[in-house]
Amino acid sequence: MAFIRRTGWFVMVAVMMAGWMGVLSGARGVAEAGVIASHATDGAAASSAGDLLKMQAFLEGKVVMQKLADYGVSPSEAMSKVSQMSESDLHRLASMTDRAAAGGDIIGPLIGIAILVILVIVILKLLNKEIIIR
Repeated sequence: MAFIRRTGWFVMVAVMMAGWMGVLSGARGVAEAGVIASHATDGAAASSAGDLLKMQAFLEGKVVMQKLADYGVSPSEAMSKVSQMSESDLHRLASMTDRAAAGGDIIGPLIGIAILVILVIVILKLLNKEIIIR
């Protein structure tokens, strides 16, 4: 076993596997869970009205109106389509507006890149290589 660890290909395979695992761990999805009602509740009409108001407020946002205009859809057309939706579709769409991000999240990829750079530096130091930045 000690002979295998001393060979050069073992170190290269170990480094490649560490890098591949870093790439795979950075491409993970988001797991979500929730409670599903087994029957309709009496507050379904109130929920539907609340969802409609939430969607109206979302569609009146400045960024959303600009995106609609970019796609060639007027805000009144979008609101009429929303009012024609079924209650379940309207509720699903209204729940998605809570998760709509105002901008992209850049912190996660930056942390991943920083960890990868630190890992490469540590591996190079363990192999007694010099790191010179000019």
